[in-house]
Amino acid sequence: MRLPWRRGERASSLELLVVGLGNPGREYAGHRHNVGWMVVEELARRHGASWRGKFNGQVAELRLDGHRVALLKPETFMNESGRSVGAAARFFKLEPDAILVVHDEIDLDRGRLQARLGGGLAGHNGLRSIAAHLKTPDFLRLRVGVGRPGRGDPRKPADYVLSNFDAEDDREDLVARAADAVETLDAGGLERAQAQYN
Repeated sequence: MRLPWRRGERASSLELLVVGLGNPGREYAGHRHNVGWMVVEELARRHGASWRGKFNGQVAELRLDGHRVALLKPETFMNESGRSVGAAARFFKLEPDAILVVHDEIDLDRGRLQARLGGGLAGHNGLRSIAAHLKTPDFLRLRVGVGRPGRGDPRKPADYVLSNFDAEDDREDLVARAADAVETLDAGGLERAQAQYN
């Protein structure tokens, strides 16, 4: 299946905007809540892309499978991510289905990935902000499972996601697989990414 925004004429010269959600600041860098940032940073590293400040965040442009793709790290803090994403979407003249948001998901088991179009906001303030600014929840998502606090862990879910990955989480492998999933979705479409990673 061709990706929907590649059918016929389109206003944007950009094929895909990949948004990695996270919070700015060194103290947040290793947190589960920042896994989206980690994934877009891995994509930039793989493809030799460099970051520059724009859209209340950092943006990098690269070619994936011959397609023009932009990576975005909003620096507005998670709850205001939509301000950055909305500005980028307007600039690039993108429809919501040409925007892929990579984010942590507490309701998915650790290490699981799930690609989807649209869906609920599941109490995720970053997604809620993006849906408000795009005026629809129907954007692409790559949910990166971080799981919930284990039995006997007294942390609330909010404190859990705002803490560093544990060694047994194998953060590097998770980030690499999520970056692979983004590349698969770009090359082959949502259904292929779902078949391979969900």
